[in-house]
Amino acid sequence: MQVIHDMTDTERARPDAVHSEGDTDLELVQFWARVVACLGGCLALIPIFYASQIHLEMGWQIFTEQGMALALGLALGIIFIKSPFRPGVVKRTVPIWDIALAAIGLGAGAYLAIRFPVLQDELFELRPEAAAIGFVLIPLTVEAIRRTAGWSLTAIMLVFIAYAILGHHVPGMLQASENSLEYLTSSLTADSVAILGLPLTIVVIVVLPFVFFGQLLLKGGASEWLTSIATALIGRQRGGSAKIAVIASGMFGAISGTAVSNVASTGLITIPLMKRGGYEPKVAGAFEAVASTGGQIMPPIMGAAAFLMAEILEISYTEVVIAAIIPALLYYVAVFIYADLEAAKKNILPVPSELIPAIWSTFKEGWFFILPFVVLVYALFSLNRPPETAALWSGATVVVMNWIFGHKGRRMRVFAIISAVRDTGVRGGSEIVVIGAMAGVIIGILGATGLGEALTQALVRLGEGNLAVLLALTAVICIILGMGMPTTAIYLLVSIIAAPPLIQLGINPLAAHMYVFYFGIVSLITPPVAIAAFVAANLAGAGPMATAVTAVRLGWTALVVPVMFIMSPNLIMQGAPLDVAFAFVTAVAGVWVTTCGIQGYFRRPLSVVMRIAFMAGGLMLLIPAEAFAAAIYVEAAGFVITVAAVGREILAVRRAAAADG
Repeated sequence: MQVIHDMTDTERARPDAVHSEGDTDLELVQFWARVVACLGGCLALIPIFYASQIHLEMGWQIFTEQGMALALGLALGIIFIKSPFRPGVVKRTVPIWDIALAAIGLGAGAYLAIRFPVLQDELFELRPEAAAIGFVLIPLTVEAIRRTAGWSLTAIMLVFIAYAILGHHVPGMLQASENSLEYLTSSLTADSVAILGLPLTIVVIVVLPFVFFGQLLLKGGASEWLTSIATALIGRQRGGSAKIAVIASGMFGAISGTAVSNVASTGLITIPLMKRGGYEPKVAGAFEAVASTGGQIMPPIMGAAAFLMAEILEISYTEVVIAAIIPALLYYVAVFIYADLEAAKKNILPVPSELIPAIWSTFKEGWFFILPFVVLVYALFSLNRPPETAALWSGATVVVMNWIFGHKGRRMRVFAIISAVRDTGVRGGSEIVVIGAMAGVIIGILGATGLGEALTQALVRLGEGNLAVLLALTAVICIILGMGMPTTAIYLLVSIIAAPPLIQLGINPLAAHMYVFYFGIVSLITPPVAIAAFVAANLAGAGPMATAVTAVRLGWTALVVPVMFIMSPNLIMQGAPLDVAFAFVTAVAGVWVTTCGIQGYFRRPLSVVMRIAFMAGGLMLLIPAEAFAAAIYVEAAGFVITVAAVGREILAVRRAAAADG
């Protein structure tokens, strides 16, 4: 039976989330489904409108904030209609109070969109009006976040709001400036650096076009083709089923912008394939979770976070992409090596030949899916087009190529395009919008109360005494803040709170932002709330915590490499070419050897002593030579330990083979 509510990522992770909210009336369900689809389509059209720059061509004077206010109103309307009041239930009807909340949210957003130019010019005189709008929008945003992102993010927002109201009673350096409730609320509502500020603007104008691009690829069959081409390429290798999952999920995860949704979609194909190949359920789930999470750090899109980082740091998008290449490669090198070693250790055979398609026929079925990415890269790097424009061009390329060639004889119909527009707003788009609004509220509070500067100074003082303690504390903060959120929302939050203290201590700004981004993303596979691993565990029929622990072992480089590029930015290509090349080569060797130690297998099972030797030598090789004064000697010692350990194992295997004749 059709339902209004598409289950959230958190609910997919819960096998018991089958309760219903309200009685079902099929006609009412269909009516509200159409309402949600209409609102979602309108939300998706806002970034398309701005990206096409129609208003500039027509000479219309439209503030960007007006579009953001309307987008927020539409997102609130969608969420209150489709999302249940209680988490873990399937919403089968819309209670009268949710209809009222949806109408109020939509009306308040539309009213703010219309009145924003006047409020902007005459805020001093019209402060009561702006405050009245804020008293509606801010509580509704809090409730919308509770319904979609859960209590962890809601609690963070409530703490900031409470601080804005009561912070002047806090003693010491964290004491806030005292402001009236009317002043605070009106500033958070009508100021262009608060709820309608940069986070919401980037989410709506930059991120949603990429969500739309991903939806078009999904409707056109690109996900299926990527899995098939990966199977054809490496299915005959040892551990081929896991390597297929890594390639397919990683590539599509970079576009989808949310690791959890990617697990829920591609995992339906890759996890059963791995289990049939011989991987344990928890290992199969871990590979899918780690591959999908890694897609969020993979250039050139990085789940759209690359564009956010470029905007916030005010640097070129190209610089961000170049910086992300080596860390992403090290991440996937470790995962591939682990897959291969696991197959050797457990004697896992390649994918059965009857399941491997012919490479040439598979390529011919969907070769045109490569062209949208060519258009994307060309528009971004050669034509220097804005990201949102490049995304629209790439989406148009998907449609045109699919119309001309079709995938497996199926061409994209008009309804599929309409469905992609609808799903852009309904499935994930509305949730990202309210999180962007929340990030804007937090930025506004940090500025209005002085908390931003005070918090930065407090962490800087801590870091002056011990940088390692600050890095560890920052990593923990980012993991907590990132629990269960989409990629762009994770980065927005950690860049606001966790990055400034690192930068103020003299750390390379790009390295600082990459550091907090990595640890925000790794929260998706790190207990206690490893939501990507939990979803994969549900699909694999494995224990959630066991899958999460295995995922941390697979994705260990995401916990170590960020520390390395903080110590020396060579690993994010911030240095002389020879230094960067040397750091990359030694890092790859270090990742290979360390992964062998973690797995406990090289060419045969490793003893405890040899595992320690492999891990010690590998981690020492990972340290860039420019990290600190004696780093080159540490790296040299790591090289000696690695050569000795690897050489000993090779000789032992040869002697054993000779003894066996």
